[in-house]
Amino acid sequence: MMQKSGTADPPLFLANRRDVLGGIAIAGLIATAPTLAAPSHRQTSTEGDIRMDTITTKDGTVIFYKDWGPKTAQPIVFHHGWPLSADDWDAQMLFFLEQGFRVIAHDRRGHGRSTQTDTGNDMDTYVADVLELAEHLDLKNAVHIGHSTGGGEAARYAARAKPGRLAKAVLVGAVPPIMLKSDKNPGGLPMSVFDGFRAGFANRAQFYLDIPNGPFYGFNRPGAKVIEGTVQNWWRQGMMGGAKAQYDCVKAFSETDFTEDLKAINVPVLVLHGDDDQVVPIADAALLSIKLLKKGELKVYKGYPHGMLTTHADVLNPDLLAFIRK
Repeated sequence: MMQKSGTADPPLFLANRRDVLGGIAIAGLIATAPTLAAPSHRQTSTEGDIRMDTITTKDGTVIFYKDWGPKTAQPIVFHHGWPLSADDWDAQMLFFLEQGFRVIAHDRRGHGRSTQTDTGNDMDTYVADVLELAEHLDLKNAVHIGHSTGGGEAARYAARAKPGRLAKAVLVGAVPPIMLKSDKNPGGLPMSVFDGFRAGFANRAQFYLDIPNGPFYGFNRPGAKVIEGTVQNWWRQGMMGGAKAQYDCVKAFSETDFTEDLKAINVPVLVLHGDDDQVVPIADAALLSIKLLKKGELKVYKGYPHGMLTTHADVLNPDLLAFIRK
């Protein structure tokens, strides 16, 4: 069930780890980057009105993206979380495609089918890649939806997008304003948490099973039913990406400060968060972000986990549609 923001108690950052993380849950990802020059384009496959293409950025990085639906329809651009790929948006892309929208999702550099970069794995570069993609596809009046780290990417893109390119934005379980604890952000998570993430790369394959089996989807909760296909799909997406890029991205999603980005956004922004999010605790994320947005709307979902776009797509998708059409 969904409830209006402002009254939900902050969720606990619960431990569910048996490996080197020693009880650390997971977090999302963020990023942006220096603006790149006009990219070259290479089509990888085409089937009717559903295309899967790439662009090549100025520094030679190949960015994979999906571009489905009528090219004259309003675009919806999806930004995925760490360490996943565009495939994490399957439930949303199919839903909005059926609603008549043009749907676009890319694999962030270093993730999925994009180049496994060893440099440029920072928030500014991530966002520069999206700016190039939007320019290449000439996206106008688009809605940008970001989850977790992708929420940070979407927020920074929204603050930097050229006039006419952006209509609205949605941040779902998103990392802004900033995850890392500091004197200015006393409610954040200590560096030891993110050092634990990095330690998990000693056995990335096992680490990427423990995360979805535990806090990401709330499968560590008493009575929760583990959906094996969901766990394996998370693992598949994570292992497709490059270890170096994903390792670097931990710094990007945990230490990037999006405070000024949130303040600069001039379009309507919907902020969605589960109050049982064990990865990006709501108290230091959505409940702070909504105070910084000029045109923000907050919805809190009682008992929903970080991965609620997958576990509760039947609820989230209609809510997203209502906001877009409003």
